[in-house]
Amino acid sequence: MSLTILKEDEFTSFIEKCKEHSFMQTVSMSNLLRKRGFETKFLGWKSNNETTVAAIAFMKHLTGGVRIEINSGPLYTNESDLKSFYHELQLFAKKQGALELVVKPDDIYQTFEIDGKPIEPEKTELISTLTDLGYKFDGLQVGYPEGEPTWHYLKNLEGFDETSLLKSFNKNSVRNIKTALDYNVIVRKINKEEIPEFKKIIEETGRRQGFEDKSLDYYTELYDAFGDNADFLVAELDFEKSLDHINSKLTSLNPKSKQYDQQAQKLNKQKQIISELKQQINTEKILLACALILYTKDQATYLFGGSYTEFQKFSAAFLIQYHAMNCTLRRNIMSYNFLGITGVFDGSDGVLRFKQNFNGYIVRKMGTFRYYPQPLKYKLIQGLKKLLKRS
Repeated sequence: MSLTILKEDEFTSFIEKCKEHSFMQTVSMSNLLRKRGFETKFLGWKSNNETTVAAIAFMKHLTGGVRIEINSGPLYTNESDLKSFYHELQLFAKKQGALELVVKPDDIYQTFEIDGKPIEPEKTELISTLTDLGYKFDGLQVGYPEGEPTWHYLKNLEGFDETSLLKSFNKNSVRNIKTALDYNVIVRKINKEEIPEFKKIIEETGRRQGFEDKSLDYYTELYDAFGDNADFLVAELDFEKSLDHINSKLTSLNPKSKQYDQQAQKLNKQKQIISELKQQINTEKILLACALILYTKDQATYLFGGSYTEFQKFSAAFLIQYHAMNCTLRRNIMSYNFLGITGVFDGSDGVLRFKQNFNGYIVRKMGTFRYYPQPLKYKLIQGLKKLLKRS
């Protein structure tokens, strides 16, 4: 039994045997991290010459040593080998001259209903597996520690088709999706040359919601690294096609119907909105919202997204999620991960309120664990950094 460096194809073959795994533990992510300046290694624990635990470790050379991190891993087919893997990982970190080893497991610590009520007990043994070996635990946290969520919002897509999926959402979501469809908002994948326009939407959303956007290089490199396993989606409004769509609906109305006046009034109001906006903007099309979806064999993840405030009347953010879930179903993937929420359920989390429209459930991940192979050297360097900042 030993910790070994796996070949890329060995790691790929192993993750095919595992249940749901994060996009962070894929060869595509390894390729992206290498482009971003990290060194990556495929680590595996072998028992009787068979890999039972594996993870991508990414390394960054810092002043005085190396920082090693495993994010959303390790993956395993035999849970009883986890403790051995974590112990050997400490020895590996020492051999690499690491100052800090960071592990952020993907295991679910606890599952909750849509409103944050727990539906299962806490799995405290997951934490003790690491702390018993000397890993320091950051604690069970809320918010986005180090910019990453430990609380995820998910939707189980099993048993749904396009029609029943829509019916599974709450009334507000259904109403908003129908509004977007009434305006003939179209959701499509963009090509690489359109990424700057995609990024502008996220920039605007970031300024509004208080988060920092990624660089343009990050998006283009991710586009290349993930290929067909990444959908860069935009919701778009073509003014002429929208007007044609509304006019077609007006023509098909039955003048003898009791609802005719009300229906015609609504459609004419939509025509007015589109016509005035077209005149104001003076373009043929506008982008309303965007989303980046990453796929593994078992899960789709909504990684980033945003929308323009001025166009929220078209409800594109709702339609783009519905479209992404349908794309997920077409890939025969049954888990859709909306990713981060704060884990605070007092009504203050607007991101949670939006995601609750789709009637999913909530999981809490374990959080962050740290090991310091050279604790005195680490403390000395951290102390020097603080002094330099003050001077």
